[in-house]
Amino acid sequence: MKRLLNVIESIAAFFLLAIALLTFGNVLARELLQTQIPDWFDLSKQLQGIAIFWGIAIATYRGAHICVDLSWEWTNDAGKRWIDIVATLCILAFLLPLAWMVWSKLGSTGTQTTSDLRLPLVWFYAVSAAGVTATAALAVVRLVQLIRGTVDTSLELANG
Repeated sequence: MKRLLNVIESIAAFFLLAIALLTFGNVLARELLQTQIPDWFDLSKQLQGIAIFWGIAIATYRGAHICVDLSWEWTNDAGKRWIDIVATLCILAFLLPLAWMVWSKLGSTGTQTTSDLRLPLVWFYAVSAAGVTATAALAVVRLVQLIRGTVDTSLELANG
C-alpha cells in the first residue's frame, strides 16, 4: 500500500511541478522574448485539475484534510473514530458522483482540443478521471480501515 501511495503522491507532485515550470517558462518567454508559450493557459488549467485530483487522493486516504477539529480533539478514541467514519462517508458521497461526472465528461469530450497547439483534451481528462477514481477508491479503503479499526497511523500526516 505504501508503494501505491508513493506513486499517487509522485503523480500529484509531478503535475504540480509541471505547472510551476510551465508558468515560470511562460513568464521568462514573455519578459525575455516578448512571446508566450502556446496554450500555456489551457495547459496550466488542465495540469492543475490533474494535480488537484491526484493530491486529493492522498489527503483523503491520510485523513489530512484542512479542517476544524475542536470537537474531534475533545472526544474519546471511540468518538474520534465515529467522527472520522462519518466524515469519510460524507467525502465518499461527494467523490463517487464526482468520479462519475469526470468519466462522463471524458466520454463526451470527443475531438475537443486546446486552442493553439490543438492538443486533444481527452488525454488530460483521462488522467484527471484516473485521479478522481483513485481518490474515491482510497476513500473506500480508508472507510473500511476506519470501520475495522485498522487505520495505519504511520501513513497519516502529523496533525499539528
